[in-house]
Amino acid sequence: MSPGDDPISETSVGGEVSVAEEVKQAISDGRPVVALESTIISHGLPRPRNLEVALQLEEIVRVGGAVPATVGVPGGRPVVGLSREDIELLASEEGIAKASIRELPIAMATGRHAATTVAATAFLARRAGIRVLATGGLGGVHRGASHTFDESADMGALASTPITVVSAGVKSVLDIAATLERLETLGITIVGFRTTRMPGFYVADAGIDLDWSVSSPDEVGAIMAAADSLSLQSALLVANPVPLSQQLDPEMHRRLLEAALGAAERDGVRGKQVTPYLLAHIYRASGGASLEANVAAVRNNAALAAAIAAAFASPATS
Repeated sequence: MSPGDDPISETSVGGEVSVAEEVKQAISDGRPVVALESTIISHGLPRPRNLEVALQLEEIVRVGGAVPATVGVPGGRPVVGLSREDIELLASEEGIAKASIRELPIAMATGRHAATTVAATAFLARRAGIRVLATGGLGGVHRGASHTFDESADMGALASTPITVVSAGVKSVLDIAATLERLETLGITIVGFRTTRMPGFYVADAGIDLDWSVSSPDEVGAIMAAADSLSLQSALLVANPVPLSQQLDPEMHRRLLEAALGAAERDGVRGKQVTPYLLAHIYRASGGASLEANVAAVRNNAALAAAIAAAFASPATS
């Protein structure tokens, strides 16, 4: 049974946030739980692949020994642990809003269906008591941000949310070097998982060194415990590269990204439309290969997140 299969099997946490009973019980019992964001369902993947992948991610988390908790806002109701019915709704309905933290109260007040970004997912999941979140690629500093001041709300949210986020680095269409500098400024801890190089979402190596690396979920769990002992309120980012065999060819990626950036400039694309424009351009130009790399990355991240959640729930003893 998936979390919240019974649409009334939810309880409220902190007022308006509903938590599926299975998720709530797992948290209460100290069992591992992994939060999953829902923008990949409504905005990140084409239909019907989006529903297929959303359900696969929940199954991957279960196989890894954790309880999945997909987060979203169906009908303006923030839910941690969406039912299958709600997941199908977000995968099929037109006009699903994309909600970061600042849009949550608007979606709630208007009763609008909304999918949650990494920022909003982390915020809602942490309110429910979840410690680990899996996503594809993190948002960050946009190219040209020195003039536009354009950066993702993901980073500000993670600076004030003590949650572990497993991602395949930051989206490669962003300014990765500037994003790492910004994450450092915000005090967000970053470790590479079995890598000393920052991943680039579609590709395993973005060409930038990382200062710290871990080789096992137990090590990540130990870092989480140490952060708790210090009462840190910022996130831990685990940079988990897409498997080499499933990455987008790096040279192809470079060429496609350059072409996409040029097209965006010619078309006058600005602001929050830049990232989806670039990703869509790369998807079309790669003949769908970028989509497969995206799916491979998020599956890989869901599996690692489940292992980390399990390690944190049952720490290894020496």
